[in-house]
Amino acid sequence: MQKVLMVMLLLFFAHGPAVQAEEYQHVEVKKLLTSRVASNGQPLSYIKTDIPEVTALIVRFPPGGSTGWHQHPVPVYAYVLEGTLTVALKDGHTFTFNKGDAILEVMNTFHNGTNYGREPVSLVVFYTGAAGTPNVVKEEVFAPAALPRK
Repeated sequence: MQKVLMVMLLLFFAHGPAVQAEEYQHVEVKKLLTSRVASNGQPLSYIKTDIPEVTALIVRFPPGGSTGWHQHPVPVYAYVLEGTLTVALKDGHTFTFNKGDAILEVMNTFHNGTNYGREPVSLVVFYTGAAGTPNVVKEEVFAPAALPRK
């Protein structure tokens, strides 16, 4: 938990010029992103639940590492701490995110994140979901059925 808090503080203080927010005294805030749509233009939406649950992670991709095809039934937000991540959608569109980029991930859309670079990629990721609801649903790949023997 302390690591996540430290990362969040770093996000506020360590990235470029900042302005003092009127809401806080002696605190600098740098707006990373304001949007009503995900990276692919999909309108943002929130799930309705009586049991909200937030999960915060640091995700690290080695060079050549990939998430595999998956989707999120819950809203997901990420910040690139280091490296460059390429996200491909099933429709062929790709999006590239670099160190310092905020990501509003697509919901209910299969996608695959890959590190094509020579350096690691690290993200801080926040899932805003519900207890009992998975944050990630992997694409099921079905092998062809074996032919019956004669």
